[in-house]
Amino acid sequence: MKRLVVLRHAKSDWTQPVSDRQRPITSKGARQASEAGEWLAAQPWQIDLALVSPAVRASSAWDLAAAHLDALPTQHVEDAYTFDGGALLALVRRQPADLTTIVVVGHNPAVEELVEALTGRWVLMKTSSLAVVELDSWQSRSGELVAWGRPPE
Repeated sequence: MKRLVVLRHAKSDWTQPVSDRQRPITSKGARQASEAGEWLAAQPWQIDLALVSPAVRASSAWDLAAAHLDALPTQHVEDAYTFDGGALLALVRRQPADLTTIVVVGHNPAVEELVEALTGRWVLMKTSSLAVVELDSWQSRSGELVAWGRPPE
């Protein structure tokens, strides 16, 4: 079994005059990203790899979440900076078979589309929301949605 954890970036600060990629997170976003990390740390499984969008709001969210976890490999992947669920699905399918649990940190609507493509269920992915999908393999066409929401929900 494989486990895919999909994390939407933290709430971003639109008051800053910066490009989309450089937009920082708000203090509320920082708190919520940290809460997502606390939730991840409480799970009985270990994360093997995090694939993170290089956008500041995604990288910052992951840094805050990962602060609650044991050190783990993190890759800032250009392919995760997308708003297309099909592109995220292709990224997931390229992962090595020896990985059991991966996290993808990305953007909407891509994260919602990814979850729906794998489970047949659409779920609302607010900022700092998580969805956990269990799959037979990274190439699976369908999986089971076993958890979703914004911690501590």
